[in-house]
Amino acid sequence: MNHWLTAPILIPLLGGILQAFMGYAPIQLRRTLAITTTVLILGASLVLFSMALDGDYRMYAFGNWQPPFGIVLVLDRLAAFMVVMTSVLALFAHIFSLGGSDEGNRQFHTLFLFQLMGLNIAFLTGDLFNLFVAFEVLLIASYGLLMHGGGTIRTVPGLHYVVLNLIGSAVFLISVGMIYSVTGTLNMADLAVRVQQVTGENLQLVKAGGMMLLVVFALKAAILPLCFWLPRAYAKATAPVAALFAVMTKVGVYAILRVYLLVFGDQAGPLANLGMDWLFPLALVTMAMGFIGALGADNLRSLVAWQVIISVGTLLAPIALGSPAGLSAALFYMLSTTWTVAGLFLVASLVAGQRGTAGDRIVTAPPMRNRTFLSVLFMVGAVAAAGLPPLSGFVGKILILQSVPAGVEMAWLWGVLLMGSFLSLVAYSRAGSIVFWRTVDGHLESPPRLTGPTSIAAGALIALTLAIVAMAGPINKYTDATAAQLLDHTRYLEILETPVVGEEN
Repeated sequence: MNHWLTAPILIPLLGGILQAFMGYAPIQLRRTLAITTTVLILGASLVLFSMALDGDYRMYAFGNWQPPFGIVLVLDRLAAFMVVMTSVLALFAHIFSLGGSDEGNRQFHTLFLFQLMGLNIAFLTGDLFNLFVAFEVLLIASYGLLMHGGGTIRTVPGLHYVVLNLIGSAVFLISVGMIYSVTGTLNMADLAVRVQQVTGENLQLVKAGGMMLLVVFALKAAILPLCFWLPRAYAKATAPVAALFAVMTKVGVYAILRVYLLVFGDQAGPLANLGMDWLFPLALVTMAMGFIGALGADNLRSLVAWQVIISVGTLLAPIALGSPAGLSAALFYMLSTTWTVAGLFLVASLVAGQRGTAGDRIVTAPPMRNRTFLSVLFMVGAVAAAGLPPLSGFVGKILILQSVPAGVEMAWLWGVLLMGSFLSLVAYSRAGSIVFWRTVDGHLESPPRLTGPTSIAAGALIALTLAIVAMAGPINKYTDATAAQLLDHTRYLEILETPVVGEEN
């Protein structure tokens, strides 16, 4: 077994526990410990990424219990990809919080690190029950983070978020219970074997459990009609929290990729491709709703929140079709949109702090301080989000469009995505021109200066869209290999036969 697999979980766990006992310590000490912990998480994630490059699966079985028994962590290309993407995002969001966003709640850094722990458990776990545990860990932390900053403006969106996710958790437990009652296992590799053997009345029970599970993942991913809680919740969260939440919907997308390609994939007999015929049209409708919402947004943070919903639909459409090229394109686009949306949340917060009472509302106001710097950041992020050349969003969307074979699906996806990208361009152009250039005479009283941490964090996340373009070849090569590995189910099943006692793998 390789103990490195536990590092992205144990590091935030230990860091979060230390933060919990340091609530009354000087804030600079808490900040130093928090950033150090996040840097260590990123370092451990990069180690896992380098290990996954050879295409082998690596496993860690707690207590040396042979799979399918006990708690199992599994590292492959997809898990490494998600952990690194999250760690990079978390580092810059955490740096941004040093500008003052972490004040007002002594346990902000505790919750932030515990949420990272939950995310990393979700990406590395090898069984459904511990995926449920991961969801609960990250959701409990996210409840506290969503309320961070106080004020009644966060209470109602936060309540909606909590209630819907509690319902989702209950449905998750019911669905895994139904599946376990038939198969006798929740280990994903073992499930992939046993689902093929289900017959008779039990087939319908597993099918019902699988469809309920898809509903839960759809709620986490914010697919229509389970997405209306997201724009208000994300728009009202503080900037570093909203930036970190950019990856939360991707957990639902990841769960669909992991479970429905492995357990209910092509090899699952009568249960093969369960729910995928529903997923494609829902992805298109979700995308369309996101474009309409973006057009109607009256402030920058709501505009970016609707972009999250757009990205979910854009991701799930090629995933539902299930081709290797489509999966690879979706992963490329996921990397681009996650970092871009997170950067735009940070930029929107900086803009709000420079416009006095106008905040980030899309209305005219006196010229802001640092207008050139902020307008450039917004423009670059908007171009990437809308999918215009030459930035990473354009590359991701081109890969998605090219991955769809000729037919009805191609006509629908091309039509919705191209028309929607045009509407996104209109929405971002309208917002940018009004906020940055259609100013009115007047003077803002002593707007705060941009601080180093906030400027660096926002600028770095936006600059990553340029880095993705520069590294598009290697990244696409990696996502191609990841898609091929995801569709090669036999390799994943080998972990059931992997010795766990006294042997390095």
